[in-house]
Amino acid sequence: MSEASYLLFTQASVCYKVTVFLLSKKNLNILIDYMEIDIFLPQTEEQENILVKLSGQIKRLCMFFLTSALTTCTLWALVPLLDGTGERFFPFRIWMPFGPEKSPQFEIGYGYQMGSIYISAFLFFAVDSITLGMIMFGCAQLEIIIDKLQEMQSVPLSSKVTDEQRTMRIMNNNKLFVECIDQHQTVIRFIEIVEDTYHANIFFQLSGTVAIICIIGLRITMSEPSSIQFYSMLIYMVTMLSQLLLYCWCGSELTTRSQELRDSLYQSPWYEQDRKFKKSLFITMECMKKPIVFKAGHYIPLSRPTFISILRSSYSFFAVLNQTRN
Repeated sequence: MSEASYLLFTQASVCYKVTVFLLSKKNLNILIDYMEIDIFLPQTEEQENILVKLSGQIKRLCMFFLTSALTTCTLWALVPLLDGTGERFFPFRIWMPFGPEKSPQFEIGYGYQMGSIYISAFLFFAVDSITLGMIMFGCAQLEIIIDKLQEMQSVPLSSKVTDEQRTMRIMNNNKLFVECIDQHQTVIRFIEIVEDTYHANIFFQLSGTVAIICIIGLRITMSEPSSIQFYSMLIYMVTMLSQLLLYCWCGSELTTRSQELRDSLYQSPWYEQDRKFKKSLFITMECMKKPIVFKAGHYIPLSRPTFISILRSSYSFFAVLNQTRN
């Protein structure tokens, strides 16, 4: 029962995510167009390095997730081949129109089950990497805005700066500040579209992960510690936790970057600027009191506390099921 349950939740999750992804092609095209607009293009080598750095981070994390997922699939594939009982059985105990006792029925059923699982792993990776990549793109744009604010020139009242130079600096600073505000508003709209497109996907994933982690924990306690089944369940647990952590980490990074942007505004030489700049800064600071928060299902914030909360819920359900089994 527990084996069928975790497989059911996993396959239901991937089917739902892929279905939503395919039905959201219009929004995906809009998001891709957003990423190519002029205001998001890096203007300096430093800004280009920011994009490369964050894209490299999310690429490495997604590759770790894919590697652990494929390792799990490979271990599942080895279970019926290396079993010492001498009996033939399929990797998963699901209904099949024929038994595993004879050839080529065994080979066909084995190939069907493992092919489906490997395809599911790649589909998980494909959908998640696109969603997470777009969230990190928003983080990179916020970091680029912070970098632009550091280019703001000081306007001292000393005699070393002429009135003409002071006026020119104030004009340039106002122009730079307006550009940063426009870019920030564009980032907010971009993240809103990402959330509207994939919030249901992520909510379904978070909800299913609670059940999957709980059931996997139960399967681990039922397996022999030295068996392939035990290690496959253990790595599958790592895979699901890494997927959950990826979403919560990316959401947390987005919120942190938006808070750092507000701090950078206050640390800029705003007190040396003209009245127009100060007024715009005051309005901007008020609007940015509420940081950018990416929410699954428009309800659950993607953050580190959410990750801990899901782990606690999974452990609570696991403790209840384990006690019932005993």
